Amino acid sequence: MFTGSWVASWVRGERDPLQAALGRLEREVMDVVWGGGEQAVKDVQGRLPRKAAYTTVMTTLDRLFKKGLVERRREGRAFVYTATRSREEMSATFTGGLLRGLLSGGPEAARPFLSNLVDAVGNDNAGLLDELERLVREKQAQTQKDRP
Repeated sequence: MFTGSWVASWVRGERDPLQAALGRLEREVMDVVWGGGEQAVKDVQGRLPRKAAYTTVMTTLDRLFKKGLVERRREGRAFVYTATRSREEMSATFTGGLLRGLLSGGPEAARPFLSNLVDAVGNDNAGLLDELERLVREKQAQTQKDRP
């Protein structure tokens, strides 16, 4: 779905994968689209936190459509847009893709990522570290059960 520098943005410290994956105007447009129902370009334009030309908003929505983030249908002479997924679903998709990419190089390549994950979780919240351990044990039990 996405290519380019979103992984680099994530690595540079963006906490929200959507912040890393989308440009500023794309994020603002998506925030408006997530805010409610079907919206025409002029509706989105009017709800943006800053001024943007109609054609700029139209082009941005078209890019988001081509990326699969919004769907559109024709209503009269204009399109109306809706989000294809919720913000949470989209964030989960980006995060999952990032993790699959980081883990695709095998155990040795994944070790620095996993080590940093444990350090970050442990430093921020001991309860999260316990939750991570619980999830690992749960997955191990499921994997053992699924083996022939």
